[in-house]
Amino acid sequence: MPDTPMLPAASFNDQHRVLVKEAIRELIEKALEGGADAMAMAQVYTEKGKPEFALAYLLRCDLPDQEKRDLLASAYETRATHSEEWARTSEARYNRPFPLVHLEAQRDRSNARLLRAGKAVRKESRAARQLNLSINN
Repeated sequence: MPDTPMLPAASFNDQHRVLVKEAIRELIEKALEGGADAMAMAQVYTEKGKPEFALAYLLRCDLPDQEKRDLLASAYETRATHSEEWARTSEARYNRPFPLVHLEAQRDRSNARLLRAGKAVRKESRAARQLNLSINN
């Protein structure tokens, strides 16, 4: 069997650029034009568990790809933790389960594992975006 050449892995920016919505991209551009530091803002949104915003800022940072992946993975893990906490609190308060919230937390953790392995994240479903909006508001 002949050796097949290894294709170079896509860069972080190439893998993830398509995941940033135009509205978020515009907000990031305005913030950067106003003097915001892309790295500092990426860190802030990572700590808040907001991977969409963290990603948009990371695409503008001059960091090694693995550091970008680690930060974005942390954002997904933080969001998963917040989602699970919200679900537990809501389950106790309303005496009913919230299985979709737990499912989305599992997906976020899966995305974090993919990132740490150097792979691209899976795009969120519309239901997931709506769920995350309701949890974070």
